[in-house]
Amino acid sequence: MALKVELKPNEKIILGNSVITNGPNRARFYINGDAVILREKDILTAESANTPCKRIYFSIQMFYLSEEEVHDHREYFEQVNEVVTAAPTTLMFIEEINKQILTNNYYKALKEAKKLIEYEKDLLDNV
Repeated sequence: MALKVELKPNEKIILGNSVITNGPNRARFYINGDAVILREKDILTAESANTPCKRIYFSIQMFYLSEEEVHDHREYFEQVNEVVTAAPTTLMFIEEINKQILTNNYYKALKEAKKLIEYEKDLLDNV
């Protein structure tokens, strides 16, 4: 079954190793096959990864976008250890992320990492 992608005017999407920018009108297209896809709203740049949990998301994003079959997770686990040490209540989010990473399901790990970022935001807003 094809994946249906709808883009807003001027929205960007990463498809494989390419960035596709939509024109001035909405667009719809279908993708058959396996391809790495990331919508603009889900893309985090190195500059915008300005909190510990966003840096975790960014690391996972790099795993997801990489063509490598094996990834060096050392930096990711260093980031995770920092976050869990500073805020032990984040462990439940980290465990879910790690389950997805261990099965090489990086897209689902990104979805879980978004929940971690929201939790981090809540923690920081209540400090």
